[in-house]
Parts: sequence; C-alpha cells; structure tokens
Amino acid sequence: MPAVPPEGAPDADLAAARRVLATEAAALGALAESLDGAFGRAVSLLAGARDRTRDGRGGARGELLGEPLGEPGGRVVVSGMGKSGHVGRKIAATFASTGTPALFVHPGEASHGDLGMVLPGDVLLALSNSGETSELADLVAHSRRFAIPLVAITGRADSTLARAADVALVLPAAPEACPMGLAPTTSTTLQMALGDALAVALLTRRGFTAADFRVFHPGGKLGAKLSRVRALMHTGEALPLAGPETRMDAAIVAMTAKHFGCLGIVEDGRLVGVITDGDLRRALDAGAAAGGPGDLLGRTAAEVMTRAPRTIGPDQLAAEALHLMNARSITALFVVDAAQRPVGILHVHDLLRTGVA
Repeated sequence: MPAVPPEGAPDADLAAARRVLATEAAALGALAESLDGAFGRAVSLLAGARDRTRDGRGGARGELLGEPLGEPGGRVVVSGMGKSGHVGRKIAATFASTGTPALFVHPGEASHGDLGMVLPGDVLLALSNSGETSELADLVAHSRRFAIPLVAITGRADSTLARAADVALVLPAAPEACPMGLAPTTSTTLQMALGDALAVALLTRRGFTAADFRVFHPGGKLGAKLSRVRALMHTGEALPLAGPETRMDAAIVAMTAKHFGCLGIVEDGRLVGVITDGDLRRALDAGAAAGGPGDLLGRTAAEVMTRAPRTIGPDQLAAEALHLMNARSITALFVVDAAQRPVGILHVHDLLRTGVA
C-alpha cells in the first residue's frame, strides 16, 4: 500500500517549485546584465561560418594535412557532455530551424571518428559549465589544430575551455536550484537561454523572415499559420461577385449560390463594396417601415453594400487573415491585388480545415 503523503505536502511542493523558479529567474536576470562585447563577437563568428574556409592561422584543413578532405563546411557544430549535451542538441535544433545550419556532435563519438564531421568553414560551439569536461578535449584540440573557430559557453572564465576558445561566453555565478546545489538546473537554464539569444541574434542579423521560417516548418499547425493566403483562397468562378447596379433580388440569388455568406461588389474591375448577411438584416430593418421586404428586393447592390470593405493580399500570411477575421467578427475576406481587383476569397472554414485556426 503506497505511503500517505504527510499533511501539508502540497504546500511544501509549491514552495519548492517557487524557489526553483525564483532562483532561475534571478540567474537569467544576472545573465542579461552580464552580456558584453563577447556576445557580439560570438555572433559574428557564428554568422560567418558559411563564408569561412580559411583564416589567418593556417588555412583550410585539407591544406594542413596535405590532401583534400571533402568540401568546406559552413555549419555551427554544437557539442557538450551530459546535461550540457542535451541542451546542446536543443540549441543546434533551434539554430537549424531559424536559418543557421547546425548539427550536434557527441564529444565521445567525436573521439571515435565523428571528428570527420567538423569541417573547414564550420564553427564549434562547446558547452561545459565547469569548462573542464575531459570528453571535449579531442574536439577542442581538433578545432585548434585546423583553425576552426571555437565559441565556448562555460561557467568559469579561467577554465581550460574558456582559455582555448576564440570567444568565451561566461555564465554568471549562480546557485543551482536543487537543495544540495549539485543537480544541473540553473546552469542548464542559463545555457539554454544563451543559446536562444544567439539564435535570435543570428536570425535578426540575417533578416530571417516568417516566409523563411515557413520553409523549415512546413508541417503541423505552425506550418499552416505560416501558409500564404494565395495557397488557401478560392479563385475564378468560385468568387461571389456582382456589379453595383445589380438588383437585390438577383444579388441575393448570387450570394446564396456561392455559399460564402457574402457578395463582392465590383466596379471597373475594383472591389468597391461587400454585402453580407448582416447588411441584409440591416437593410430589412431599415426598409420595414417603407414597404417591407419587397422594397429591399427592388433596391440596387450599391444602396445596400458596405463600402471600403476589409480585404487582404494574396501574399499575406494565413495567420494574419485569421487575426483580421477575429478582430472584425467576420467569416470571409476578399483577397485583392495591388489595384484592388478581387483575385480570391478566403472563408474561416478554410482556415479551420487546414489547421490555421
């Protein structure tokens, strides 16, 4: 029979959780304050990976060995042991998904052949809180031998790793969040956050856009939100359109036939207005005292339509269309080109069906 937890245990659990979060939050604040010019130098080294096949300390790796050893690199190679390794895998994945080619190399495997994955033009990003992780030694030596730039993330400025690095990003002194001060908690949070900071600085420097992000995230809900409107809109004969002089009896028939709950009013090829179910209800209410529904049916579309309707461009994101629909409490948007000519229509059901909403 399982032991019954002592009275008041939930409160103790909450107190422990809050201490952990407060400890790590304070450390993150200290990290933000501690950043200096070394961060910018690290970003420059990482950003230059794809262009660097030789530098002033010896040239390409193939030249040093006197034989060709494959094409130059151009990736950020991330490595770390233990918990730092787990963090390193996440950092490499974040780099890769935000436009910085990256991979993770396990330091133990590097010593048994995977050093061949670290090529001229690469930059090595090594993580070790102590800066004395012995498993990193061969990778560090490899980078020094073949003039591969090395960026270190470590907790000690005087460590072997920091001294060997071209740029050392030193974490601020901060206690681990576990009661014994031993389990990697605060230190790995700082490593993770610093990796995120590097990735975001790199994507900002390179002008990485939402369209670029879409290339690396085609699947799932995120990929759907980053789809362009033109990929989801209905076009051609599917568009519910009529002229401003169209009588409302004919306009209602056209509106019903297309099943979008609205009708675009076009003059000289430009979208000048829209009629929705709401416009029909308002017109009926307004005309009730002047003869009832028959009065509405005899009016023209121009008299009933809402002018200057909300529209969206075909190259805008599906997520933007969803935001506009939600903000305006509407279910359909006409898609227009630069000259305000209707080229498509997008319904909220299209966004639901494709996973945008």
